[in-house]
Amino acid sequence: MGIAVTFPGQGSQSAGMGAPWQHTPQWALVTQAEEVLGQDVAPLLVDTDPARLRHTREAQLAVFLTSLLAWESARETLGRVTAFAGHSLGQVTALTAAGVLSFDDAVRLVARRGELTQAAADASGGGMAALLGADEAQAGAACAAAPDACWLANNNAPGQLVIAGTEPGLEAATDAARTAGVRKVVRLDVEGAFHTPLMQPAADALADALSDVELRPPSAPVVSNAEAAACTDADGWRARLVEHLVRPVLWRQSLDALVDLGADTFVEVGPGRVLTGLARKARPDVATELAPVPA
Repeated sequence: MGIAVTFPGQGSQSAGMGAPWQHTPQWALVTQAEEVLGQDVAPLLVDTDPARLRHTREAQLAVFLTSLLAWESARETLGRVTAFAGHSLGQVTALTAAGVLSFDDAVRLVARRGELTQAAADASGGGMAALLGADEAQAGAACAAAPDACWLANNNAPGQLVIAGTEPGLEAATDAARTAGVRKVVRLDVEGAFHTPLMQPAADALADALSDVELRPPSAPVVSNAEAAACTDADGWRARLVEHLVRPVLWRQSLDALVDLGADTFVEVGPGRVLTGLARKARPDVATELAPVPA
């Protein structure tokens, strides 16, 4: 059996999602993150107030840490991993699990990534919308109605495409999508147009943050979202992580790449079950599992 481990991104968070690990040995990671960042992090994982996770930096930190808690708890029982992948932010988690990034560097990177993408979102405005039931041609036609103002941001699974752009761009694109026959358009509860050219200021600054980070070869291939390609090198991630902020997440194609590497089981590690739902739509021929959560 070939196991592909997948890690979720922002949007999978929920209040108190880290609490099951609070009294496990893995919780030492949270203490370590607090020392690295010089701030309290535990409340993001155990507080039942959803307002704690409203902002991008806090949500990304919480999802990353909860995913790493789950990984450290489950890794011994999973056995040999064929490949890793992560959706959006989850790509940083995948690189940490695969050993490309040290935990300390990854925590700093996630915090900085959250700050930079939030700042870019505040400066440009805009948002994201899911085109439910749409195909790629319909999504392309929608974005073409708002040139340089709306783009494809996620190709998640059949009928699960996400566009993002400025507010006027999204309005024009969603109108065009409905005209093209898209049955349902749903605005996402996010504060910016992620994975579009509007994130270029964040990408430029992230390049500086990555310039002196040590990168090591992965323990197993890591599939890159932007190219949907398996990567076994180390230093190439310096550019990939930067480009990833302004390019769409090709998750559907990334799942295909995992299968091409020999995976016949996708194990979602982290909060929620979003990726499991997408996998069942995109690759119903592949088994899916959720990493166990402590009772």
